[in-house]
Amino acid sequence: MKDVNGKDSVEKNSREKDSREKDGKRPLRNLGRALHMELREHRSSFIVYFTLRLLVIVTMVLQLLNRNYENVFLCALTLLLLIMPSLLQITFKVELPTTLEIIILIFIFAAEILGEISEFYLVFPFWDTALHTLNGFLAAAIGFSLVDLLNRSEKTVFHLSPLFTAIVAFCFSMTIGVMWEFFEFGMDQLGGFDMQKDTVVHSIRSVMLDPAGHNVPYELSGITETAVNGRELGLGGYLDIGLIDTMQDLIVNFIGASVFSVIGFFYVKNRGKGTLAGRFIPRRKEKDRDFLKIVRETAASGAPGPAAGEEEPEEERPEQEEEERTEDG
Repeated sequence: MKDVNGKDSVEKNSREKDSREKDGKRPLRNLGRALHMELREHRSSFIVYFTLRLLVIVTMVLQLLNRNYENVFLCALTLLLLIMPSLLQITFKVELPTTLEIIILIFIFAAEILGEISEFYLVFPFWDTALHTLNGFLAAAIGFSLVDLLNRSEKTVFHLSPLFTAIVAFCFSMTIGVMWEFFEFGMDQLGGFDMQKDTVVHSIRSVMLDPAGHNVPYELSGITETAVNGRELGLGGYLDIGLIDTMQDLIVNFIGASVFSVIGFFYVKNRGKGTLAGRFIPRRKEKDRDFLKIVRETAASGAPGPAAGEEEPEEERPEQEEEERTEDG
């Protein structure tokens, strides 16, 4: 009897080892299947993803025909970014609420395709401001969820009050906003771009213009024309080089971060009450929604995995059902 049990144990260990080796040889295949399942989990977000992806592909073909290869690269980057929310969900085992995922997808499309390729940043002056406001809101949601997940983790001794959780989310969002402005400045200085858009102003103040040479701001007002090296620029005023644009971006980022931080504060303070914040705060995946684990177990057992196109998108589940019922009683 002992020999039989020992032989069974060896065979079981051998089978597990073989399955792990097979699984290790096809990580990309497993990742692809899990990604397919994640994309099709919620009907509404899948429709948005599919529609935006189709529009990006059409745009890429048109740019390729026009031999605008820089925009072709931008379209390829956008396709990659559109899949990142689902990739992050299966990799880090978190669940993005459907509302948040759709906003992220639209944000990526609005910034890259509409903003850059369709030049909405120039056509609509408010476009950049709106996106930076939304970026502040989204970054605060991500920062808040990181702290909230740690707060609720059984493995990590990390507990913050609702106020401090909101403050951390706000600081996280502002840090992301500042880092982005650093990136824009670096690209302009080193790459010769103009990401920090300039602003036409009609008055300037500078101590360098003080005739007496003192540390006193001297104002030039009523500026209607500017000439550089004897050439009139035709701007109708003086050109501010990026400063106003940068400060406006940070201010609206501040507004977006503040709005979400207030929402997040009441979300933690009144856990389980209300639905607004729950639509924007990621949470841990339920075990039966860990698609990468499901695919690996299916592959290890030898059962056929879900083929592309076979799985129908599931109906939306109420957002509050995913809130863990065990938290805070």
